Amino acid sequence: MADTKTIQFRTETQKLLHLVIHSLYSNPEIFLRELLSNASDALDKLRFLSLSEKELAREGREPAVTIAADAKEKTLTISDNGIGMNDEEMTENLGTIARSGTTAFVEALTDRKNAPELIGQFGVGFYSAFMVAHKVRVVSRKAGTDAAFCWESEGEGSFTITQGERSEWGTDVILFLKDDSAEYLEEYHIRSLVKKYSDFLEYPVRMDVEKKVPTEGEKDKYENKVVTETLNSQKAIWTRKPADISDEEYTEFYKHLSHDYDTAFERIHYSAEGTTEFNALLYLPARMPFDLLMQGDRMRGVHLYVRRVFIMDDAEALMPRYLRFVKGVVDSGDLPLNVSREILQQDRILAKIKSNLVKKILDALKNRLEKDRAAYSSFYTSLGSILKEGISLDYENREKIMDLLLFESTTTKPGETITLAEYLKAMPEGQKAIYVLAGNSRKELENSPYLEAVAAQNYPVLFFTDPVDEWLLPSMPMYQEKPFRALDKGEFPAAKDEKTDSQKEEYKDLLAYLGERFADSVKEVRVSARLVKSISCLVADEYDMGAHMEQLMKAMRQEVPKNKRILEINALHPLVEKLRALFAANEKKELADELADALLMHAVIAEGGRLENAADFGELFSKLLLEHCTLSV
Repeated sequence: MADTKTIQFRTETQKLLHLVIHSLYSNPEIFLRELLSNASDALDKLRFLSLSEKELAREGREPAVTIAADAKEKTLTISDNGIGMNDEEMTENLGTIARSGTTAFVEALTDRKNAPELIGQFGVGFYSAFMVAHKVRVVSRKAGTDAAFCWESEGEGSFTITQGERSEWGTDVILFLKDDSAEYLEEYHIRSLVKKYSDFLEYPVRMDVEKKVPTEGEKDKYENKVVTETLNSQKAIWTRKPADISDEEYTEFYKHLSHDYDTAFERIHYSAEGTTEFNALLYLPARMPFDLLMQGDRMRGVHLYVRRVFIMDDAEALMPRYLRFVKGVVDSGDLPLNVSREILQQDRILAKIKSNLVKKILDALKNRLEKDRAAYSSFYTSLGSILKEGISLDYENREKIMDLLLFESTTTKPGETITLAEYLKAMPEGQKAIYVLAGNSRKELENSPYLEAVAAQNYPVLFFTDPVDEWLLPSMPMYQEKPFRALDKGEFPAAKDEKTDSQKEEYKDLLAYLGERFADSVKEVRVSARLVKSISCLVADEYDMGAHMEQLMKAMRQEVPKNKRILEINALHPLVEKLRALFAANEKKELADELADALLMHAVIAEGGRLENAADFGELFSKLLLEHCTLSV
């Protein structure tokens, strides 16, 4: 037995070690991820070296990681049968903080082909064990040697190395847990952590568990028996070629990932090679995920892995918010993480990955729209409102997102939709804009007075019945060089013709009278070019909030700025002509005022608004009916 050697940690040890243990990681449970990752690296190293060094071949021994919990001794042991370490390597790798044996191994293999991808790169993950343990013992035997060594430390600035005992190559990491970390000895807790962080490690992670099993040879009798179970699935199917994966495997993985009982609407299996290498397996759900509205500010759809090890599920840096319904995994060794592997660092690699993923998703949606319209329409009905957010959030891909929009229109049957490209194709010659009208339902909009002029010219109109639509309109001023024009805003183009100019002159006194009477209610009164049958309507200025948007904002209990609208009157309507005659003759002033009030009230109702006093309208309506009957008699 060799003498015990007590050796001081290298570098500014005590302060640095305290920083690593107490400040580097935000969550103590990370320790198991780090130790399992180290074990996986040790197995990878031995497998790789055994290809050229035959004496290191396993001879039938299956590479694996084993977890053992001892409640009585309060120890948790993570064992592997990998490359192992000798005493010098223990000093170098475990006694020098921020020196990674993995990094050194990779550097030594720079010129060798097919070197394994290893997880540990920073040389600090091992020390996360001290977050839950007051003492850590490492017993290791290097592959190809007969001697084992024992490293031990309480994480206070020094460690010891003695000879140890181990029957086979590999390493045992034994944690003597603190009193407040006893939860990590519980079977269900260990299972959940392995499932969360290390489910897709290439090697099995095993543990002996006690289970109640049927007693052999005796009916209806059970006994407790210790059995060895594999805790991780190892099914990182995104690392395999698509041709080698069945539809059933894809579906099983989607359900495992999303907890969705339905099959996915679309899947994207993508491997990027070149300057930025990563694997991605993404799924688009067929309907709104049940947990989407419960996410708050965090996006949990896409899980980030580095070489099969889970890093985080809050990966908004990899997926824009308007695609937050996407489920899947992104796995890369190139992702820039901080030293604790908990936080993504923004840089060009990350932006490149995100850009590639977004392009793949939008292309896949366009393909389904063109090849399977019914399925796409069903998907869009459920998730279109979220997808539309990208129009204002993602300028680079705005046109591609607009290609995916669906709307009902005056040219479609109820329930049927068209794309913007199909709308443009059906536009009659001479139409210079894409006409839209926002409201609560198609039925409501079909009876709107705002449609009258465009209907007379056979111009199709898109119905914006999704609350998101009108909010997005300022973000999409053009589509394929055609501007959007809301029919309840601004001046209708025909207002520039000679006939309308003539009417303006003819009705200028009446317009002035109405403008003065309604000065507190409207911004302006003008002759309408958009009305054919209706008597009046209210329109917003080009850049003001429309009536429908105001209603939505009020429904959400948002404060709405007071914007006066413009009252338009139909100069060809008999009642308007009657009002003009009454005003010009300066007779029956009271009747003229009542008719004027009726014009405004009608306009408020026509835009879907509410009268401040419905009783006044009822009384006025009755008086006008009575007056009409009197005049007729």
